[in-house]
Amino acid sequence: MRVVIAGGHGKIALLLAPLLTERGDKVESLIRKPEQEGDITTTGARAVVLDLEHATLADVAAAIRGCDAVVFAAGAGPGSGAQRKYTVDKGGSVLLATAAEQAGVRRFVQISTMGAGAPPSAGTDEVWAAYIDAKTQAEDDLRARDLDWTILRPGSLLDTPATDRVTLGPPPLPRGSVPRADVAAALAEILHAPQTAGTTLEIVSGETSVASAIENLNNQTVAEGGAAATD
Repeated sequence: MRVVIAGGHGKIALLLAPLLTERGDKVESLIRKPEQEGDITTTGARAVVLDLEHATLADVAAAIRGCDAVVFAAGAGPGSGAQRKYTVDKGGSVLLATAAEQAGVRRFVQISTMGAGAPPSAGTDEVWAAYIDAKTQAEDDLRARDLDWTILRPGSLLDTPATDRVTLGPPPLPRGSVPRADVAAALAEILHAPQTAGTTLEIVSGETSVASAIENLNNQTVAEGGAAATD
């Protein structure tokens, strides 16, 4: 499988790329800055300099044409203002999805966040509220497209080692945290599980191995709101 990861220098993307290359997939990571190329090369992926905030639709379509799947892992990141949540977290996803349609790439996996799909709580910080709203709009845009999409909503992200123990299932799951490494492992499995297309999933730490959680999902009617995968 040839996979293109948008936001290739992000923390989850840098963990996902080597998992895919170890499976024998060919990975290309889209990055904003040429100086990030070395970090991409160490993952086994090929770096492609392409800034989604400033690229044209034609540029993005050309970059992904011929691939089997794309992963939207881009984000404005900590310290960015409300406006960039819309230009990156929403606008970048919309641009990539439009390019996927134009280039004939059907498989599209989007990293979102728990909390998306509902209005932010009263008193929520302006930037966080914009982030949730941008992710919600990006999800809504993707669901309306004729693509084989999967949306993955992680809980609070941790930079701790992988545990290979998660709870994964359709929303809503109880709020919780999850290592980025476990999110990356789930993404690698989801990309190779076409039965997850057309589903929105949430992931937090739990008691089930990632592989078993995906297998359990595949044995359920996920699109009809099957229960979360647990041992």
